[in-house]
Amino acid sequence: MPLWRPDPTFYPSPKMAMQAPPEKLAFVAMLNANNNGRPDALGVVDVEPESSGYSHIVGQLDMPNPGDELHHFGWNACSACLCPYAPHPHVERRYLVVPGIRSSRIHIIDTKPDPRRPEIVKVIEPETLATRAGYASPHTIHCGPEGIYASALGSPDGDGPGGIFVMDQDSFDVLGQWELDRGSQYLAYDFWWHLGYDTVITSEWGTPKMVQNGVNPDILLKSGYGHKLHVWDSRKRRRVQELDLGSEYQMALELRPAHDPTRAYGFLGVVVSLKDLSASIWLWHRNNGKWGVQKIIDIPAEPAEPEQLPPLLQGFKAVPPLITDINLSLDDRFLYVSCFGTGEFLQYDVSDPFHPKKTGSFHLGGIVRRATHPKHPKTALNGGPQMVEVSRDGRRAYFTNSLYAPWDAQFYPEGIRSWMVKVNVNPQGGMQLDPQFFVDFGDLRGHQVRLEGGDASSDSYCYA
Repeated sequence: MPLWRPDPTFYPSPKMAMQAPPEKLAFVAMLNANNNGRPDALGVVDVEPESSGYSHIVGQLDMPNPGDELHHFGWNACSACLCPYAPHPHVERRYLVVPGIRSSRIHIIDTKPDPRRPEIVKVIEPETLATRAGYASPHTIHCGPEGIYASALGSPDGDGPGGIFVMDQDSFDVLGQWELDRGSQYLAYDFWWHLGYDTVITSEWGTPKMVQNGVNPDILLKSGYGHKLHVWDSRKRRRVQELDLGSEYQMALELRPAHDPTRAYGFLGVVVSLKDLSASIWLWHRNNGKWGVQKIIDIPAEPAEPEQLPPLLQGFKAVPPLITDINLSLDDRFLYVSCFGTGEFLQYDVSDPFHPKKTGSFHLGGIVRRATHPKHPKTALNGGPQMVEVSRDGRRAYFTNSLYAPWDAQFYPEGIRSWMVKVNVNPQGGMQLDPQFFVDFGDLRGHQVRLEGGDASSDSYCYA
């Protein structure tokens, strides 16, 4: 819906966005993994400390069909609409674009007029996505200057290539594939951009067939999962460079570029090393017109007795950290890292991105530790830190503990009891769990979190 003035939640720069008012609500994708014929849902969580509903689910929208596997989602519009070449400066941040990674169905959800009672206004069926873009298993959603961008893991037959498609910000029609020349790029996962450099970065996981039934040991041990970054010219929509981490490093997933558009670097989380089950953080950067990548953080696996481990890991006698999400504060200072396997949640000062400094760490859940939360100190938790979201002012972080149903079942075969927690952040570094904030999702599982008005991974900026 057009506005006379730009949406007040849009900000020209990340510095200005950090002055935004605190969020009051969070939207959470909630998966039904019970095989009971009931659908997934979008939950609304009260995150306002002074509210009587604080730390509770205050709204829930059930999807019309079972079996979607809601996963990642995003806004229809954001601060990127203020870029000088954006054709839609007067749209509003109103609709959530919520795909199902298993069904390939995309839901358009209106959060206005009452964000506690969101409504579905359009459903894009998988056949439409297949016909118009040739893709399936939609994953990441980003609002860009020219439209809504989405990544997809592969083609409708379950193979590759995966890639990016574009949707119209007004009608939500699928416009088509974004790539004009992909070169040898085949695997896909995340994507994001450097608007100041007309550059898109994409990462790799696997095709739908490679991931939808869990980690395939044969593929993994043959280094068959993704281990490359791809660099694209965003105007020409052509791949211009490939950055190979080496086949030892499997599942190059989450991308977090610097928010300041004058900074040409970003961070990548890699799930596992075949050498020692460690996880790692990598830095991509631009130097003399070319892009490079280097490892800047190693997180080692932890020894464990076989009887403490799920069958998939017993032969290794260790718990891999399994970095499954990362996030970067809007001032580009603090990087947050979720370790789904060990249950560790870490904070690094990346003011100097080539030399990060660890500034905080705690455990919650974990395959072996089952670390507890201060609100329920006698209740062992499973699952581990997973999808993490950071407030615009950088003072709060939230995370959930479910990864992806078939992968949950391999690492936590007893079944995950899902929760969401809040972390209070010290502006100079360090962090603590909020002892009063603990959301129990019951028989559903929480995944991605989006904050009302925007958050640290929802918007892109054209001004510093």
